[in-house]
Formats: sequence, structure tokens, C-alpha cells
Amino acid sequence: MGKRIILGILLVCATLSAEDIPKQRLDQIYQSAVADYDAGRFAAAAGQLEKVLPYATRSFEVHELLGMIYASMADNAKALDHFKLAVQLKPDSAAARTNLGALLMQSGKTALAGEQFRKALQLEPESFDANHDLGEFYIKSGNVSDALPLLKKAEQIDPGSSENSYDLAMADYVVGQLDEARALVLTLVRHQDAAELHGLLGQIDEKDGKFVDAVNEYQTALHMNPSEDNFFDLGCEMLLHRTYEPAIAVFQTATQRYPKSPRIWIGLGLALYSRGKYDDAVKALMSAADLNPADPRCYLFLSKAYDSSPTQADEVTDRFRRYAELKPDDPLAQYYYAISLWKARRAQSSTVNVLQIEDLLKKSIALNGTLPEVHVQLGDLYSDQHQWDKAIPEYERALELNPNLPDAHYRLGTDYVRVGQKDRAQKEFAVYQALRAQHLAELDKERAEVKQFVYSEKDDPGNP
Repeated sequence: MGKRIILGILLVCATLSAEDIPKQRLDQIYQSAVADYDAGRFAAAAGQLEKVLPYATRSFEVHELLGMIYASMADNAKALDHFKLAVQLKPDSAAARTNLGALLMQSGKTALAGEQFRKALQLEPESFDANHDLGEFYIKSGNVSDALPLLKKAEQIDPGSSENSYDLAMADYVVGQLDEARALVLTLVRHQDAAELHGLLGQIDEKDGKFVDAVNEYQTALHMNPSEDNFFDLGCEMLLHRTYEPAIAVFQTATQRYPKSPRIWIGLGLALYSRGKYDDAVKALMSAADLNPADPRCYLFLSKAYDSSPTQADEVTDRFRRYAELKPDDPLAQYYYAISLWKARRAQSSTVNVLQIEDLLKKSIALNGTLPEVHVQLGDLYSDQHQWDKAIPEYERALELNPNLPDAHYRLGTDYVRVGQKDRAQKEFAVYQALRAQHLAELDKERAEVKQFVYSEKDDPGNP
């Protein structure tokens, strides 16, 4: 929120009586408060104005300045009260409505904020601030199509605003106008080179299919500013394009600089897993789980890495148990814990309570019966105990939910053989053979999961 206040003379004559503070003294106090505000002495400024507020209850300037002061002190409740009074006193002030809208937005009152920004634009349709602020509001609300014309108009009014140019470039990038976005960013780079701009160029080049250019931009951004975001962007760019060894190197360096970042450890785990270094991948993903035990993405990838490297059974099972306890109403949390116990049992030939695994899988199904992998796992559990009559319905239900599961067709066919239904078994084996020929689909699924992690983190870099 900028310093949008009017440094004028107080208009309070009409509210003064003979016993009140003289107007000249009020003006002096106001100007002193402005000086304190400009110097960052917010408490002193507030103290001065609060003393004279009873004598200037109808002063737009006093309420507007107090709103700015309290907003700077992060006292949003008081700031909102004063901004609302300022708008009531001067409803035709676009600046006042913009200040109120900005604080409403910051307070999570999005609809009310949008109303104020739109009214500000109606009052001053040719104002740079009104166009830019409403455009930025639409960007933050995810309504990029409505933001674009406003940001473009603001750009025409003031082409020298780097903030608006950056927002416009981001909007162009989101809607796929990559040439326009790139041109804006390159203009900004010529005026003031910055790591953030090279990071955005990297995103634009990535979306435009220019992988080498994207890597170069991300490397430049990282060199200029070795921030967590820039390490993550470069590592993920390499990960997405399967240059796994460089991705591992980037993420390993990042874990040394940012050892408390869960997403950096997940990135390292994915790079190691993709390179076939499963033991190290499991260790990295367990580190991520310890840093943020409630992050579901960590457990998705940990379950995959553990499937290929079940040597750290006790440690992995502990993480899945903790997650299941943290998320008792999450069907996947119960499922992950169940399969970790099941894999530990198979890997170590240890005695595991099969009833506990069954209960966890049933609980997962009760929470959400539409997850085919849970039904497959329950079918495997029953089949392993020679309970074919229980296993077959689970496989059949899994294939109702997703008919493109080759292993489920094979296991269902095997169980059909065991119960004497050979014709049905042959059909399942035939489907299995056809699906196995399309085994690349599973690889595509894994790549999609990696992309989902990468892009969700880039969209919300504040994720813990």
C-alpha cells in the first residue's frame, strides 16, 4: 500500500467550538504527524493524531492518515475503521477507495476489496493507479482475462512503471501470449537487470518449449541470487527434462544452503528416484517428511521409492504411521501406512498383523471407495491368504474404477483360475497382455505426477 495521503490543510473549522483547540494548532499537529509517518515513526504519529481526533471527527485527512499509520503498524482492525470513515466522508476519492480495497484484500475480504477497486476505477477511469490496482486485484483473484486490459491500459498511461510491466508480463505469460511477455521482460532487463526477471524469462522459455534457453535463464537467476526459489526452479527444469545428474547436483547444493526446505528435499528425492538411486531417494524423501509431516506429496513419492528399495522398512513405516495418525480422515494416509506394513512384511519376512493391514485398507475404502489402488492392495492381501472369494470382488471393483490396470487384470485372471473359472481368466490375461504392450503409459503417469509437484510448488512458492 503506497503513501496515498493528501498533505493538505485540515478542513475542520465547521466542527470547532470556542473551547476547542485552535485550528492553527490542529494544522501543526497534523503536519507533525505527517512528518513522523514519512520518517517511519508510526507510533508517534498515531499518538499525536489520536489526541486531536475528538476535535476532528469529520476530517477526511485525519482518518485517511490514521488508516495509513495503523496499516503500517499491522493493526488492520483500526486501519479498516479509519479507512471506512474516510470513504464515508469523501466517497468520491478514488485514492481512499483504493486504500480501503488494498486493506480489505489483505484481510481476506476479497469481494469487498473488488467492489472498492471497481468504484475507484469508475471515479477515475484514466488513472494509472485505478487501472493497475484493479488489474492486480484480478491477477491475485485468478481472473487473468479481466486483468489484462486493465494492466495494458495502465501500461499505456505510464510505460515506466516496472511493477505494472512485470504484472502485465505475468498475465501475458499465463494466457500464453509468450512473445508479448518476453518483450516486456526484456525491456525491464535493459532498464534494471534482476534475478527475478531472468526467472520469469525462464518460465516463459519453458512454456515456449525452449528448454536450453530456459535453463540458461534459470542459471543466470541463480547466479545473481542463490535463493531457494531459484535453486528450485533450476533443479526442476532439469528434472522435467530428465537431465537427472545435473538436477541431483543442483538439489544437493540447495539442501546444503536450505536444509529446512521440504520442497528442496522432495526435489532431490525425485531426481534420485528418477536416476534409479532408490536408497538415497528414500532417505531424501524421509528428510522432507520429517520437515513437513503433513505434506501429502512427500508420501506419494516416498511410497514409490520405497517400492523399489524396501531396505529401510522400519524408518519408512514410522513416517507412514505418523502421517496416518496426523491425517486420520485421509484415505491415502491410511493406504500408505497399510502398504508400508505390507512391504515390510514381505521384505523382512517379519511377523506383521495382517488384520491391522486389512483394517487400514478397509478404513481407506470407507473414507473414499473410489481409489482403485486401495482395492487392488486389499485384493492382494486376500489372495496372499488364499481367500479367493474375497480377493476377486476387490479386483473387479478396482477395474470398474480404472480398467487400465494391467496387474489387476493379471491377478484377477490368476484368481479366476484358482476358483475354476478358466474362460474368464483367459479374458483377463488377454487384456493384461494388451495393456502391458502400453507400459509407457505408466511412465507418462509418473512424469505427470512429477510435473504436478513442480508446477504446484511454482504456483505457490510459499508452501512450507
